[in-house]
Formats: sequence, structure tokens, C-alpha cells
Amino acid sequence: MKKQFINSIKTGDVVDDIFVLSEKNLAQKKDGNNFLNISLSDKTGVIKGVVWDNVDRITTKISAGDFVRVKGTASEYRGSLQLVIKNIEAGSPDSIDPSDYLSESKFNRDAMFERLLKLTESIETLYLKNLLEAFWNDDEFVSKFKRAPAAKKMHHAYIGGLIEHTLSMTRLADKIAEHYQYIGIDRDFLITSAILHDIGKTREFDYKVKIDYSDEGRLLNHIVIGVQMIEEKLKNIKNFPDEQALLIKHMIVSHHGTRDFGSPEPPKTIEAVLLNYIDEIDSKVNGIREFIAKEDPNETWTSFHRLLDRYFYMGKNKEVTD
Repeated sequence: MKKQFINSIKTGDVVDDIFVLSEKNLAQKKDGNNFLNISLSDKTGVIKGVVWDNVDRITTKISAGDFVRVKGTASEYRGSLQLVIKNIEAGSPDSIDPSDYLSESKFNRDAMFERLLKLTESIETLYLKNLLEAFWNDDEFVSKFKRAPAAKKMHHAYIGGLIEHTLSMTRLADKIAEHYQYIGIDRDFLITSAILHDIGKTREFDYKVKIDYSDEGRLLNHIVIGVQMIEEKLKNIKNFPDEQALLIKHMIVSHHGTRDFGSPEPPKTIEAVLLNYIDEIDSKVNGIREFIAKEDPNETWTSFHRLLDRYFYMGKNKEVTD
């Protein structure tokens, strides 16, 4: 049974427990001898580690993705916590509880799925409803969709993150479509696209014991995979309009907004522009919320968020509860 979690490790702690080996990189010291830089993870986070001794023997016996038993001491290096590891060896997966190593959405995944089904029922355009039902009737897809993360690190990076992100976006899409109905926003089309925009992530990531990219994900990415998945389902849907098939694939390829952020094409319809901003809102809010949740609640400001290039204000005179 796991006793030490990464978020509780402090400078000077002696560590002896099982973690997931997320990364392993061999490097050389100035004298030419090898050392090992590693990353370890559990459901509470990631910590860097360094192995100085017996490196050649150790590196052949462990691989990224393995459960490993680690013995070492926590110290501070360049302002960050790291483990100086005395011994590391493969751990037996038989006595391991996978829930110790992957964090999960705080929301019930089955309940979130039921809400998506109700939103699907509200769609009046038959061919769009048929497309969604083609996915919902695919048991293998649904199983992966309920479990998949929405990212490796940035937002909704936990089991159930994809369905949480998808439901949140779809609810936003529903409200925004109602607000802009006076300009003719296609509500059914926007909701369908919100549900399907990230389906490729069910195959982009490997999320058995850690969240990382699959081979398919690294070679293609979720946008390409998502378009392929749409095309596979469209083959079995009669009378799906060619123009609408093209436009829904455009929603997939443009939802990141710009080529710099990974979209092959920028949004070129009003619905595509809306989908991009809905995705931006939901991913940013979740990412910032998760960042703040890991900060010291007694502080007024967070630490510096490097990617967003700012501190976040958490407020003063917060109530303290037992």
C-alpha cells in the first residue's frame, strides 16, 4: 500500500515507496561517467530525480512507464524539489492500486455521460444526431471516452478529464448558441462539434498507469485522428450532406484557432470561431483553477505561472475552516 505521495514530500525527507517512472534520460558528467535524470509521478504530481551511482546497471532494468520502487532523499536544486536516488528497481504491479497513480475527475463520469446523451437528444437535425449516436453506440469508444484525459499537463489532465471538458464546452455552446440565435447560429451544429472536437484524444493518449502520448498520438495528434474517426462513422450514415461533412471536419481542424497552436487551418465559419473561443475559455479556466488549487491557501498571490507569464491573485482575509 502506497504511503508517500509526491505532494507531501519536503526537503530532507527520506523516501521509500513506489512511483511511476514517467521519464528516463541518460546523461554524462564532466568526467565522462553516466548519470540518470528521471521523472516520477503519482496521482498528486510529478517530481524530478537524479541517479548518480550504478547507472549502467539500473538503466537496463527499468523503462519509462514502469512501476519503480525508489529509495532516496529529497533536496532542493535550483529552486525546485528533487530526489537524490540511492536505489531504484522495478516494482511488482500485482500489489499496486492504479488509483494511487492517476488522478481522476471529481465528477461522476457516468453522470456526465448521461448529460451528454440528453444534449444529444435535444438535437433536431437528424443527420447530426445520427453521427453522435454512431459514437454513443460504439461501446469501445464510449469506454475510452469516459476515461481519457483531455491533456498530458495543461488542462483536465486526469482520468475523466476529456468527458468533463467536453460536457463543459457543450453546455457553454448551448448557452452561446441561444445568445446568438438572432444572427442565425446553427445550434445543433455547434453542439455536435463541441461534443466531437476532441474525440481523437481517446487515441492520442496512453492512460493506463500514467498520462503520456501514444505512438499514434505522437505521429498524428488528436486533430488528425479525430478527422479520421469522423470519416469512419460517416461511411455508415446515409444521406449525410457532403457540405456539412466538410464543415464538421473543419470544426475539428480549426478548433485550436491558429497554426501556431496546432490547427492546420484557422476558423473560417462563425461556428468555428465560437468553438475555438469556447475551447480556450474552458481549458484556460480549468488550467488556472488546477494551478491555484496547488498553491498555499494562506498566501495572497500564487507563485509565478510561467506559461501564462503572470501571478494570480487569490485574495486576502480568506476564511479559515477546521
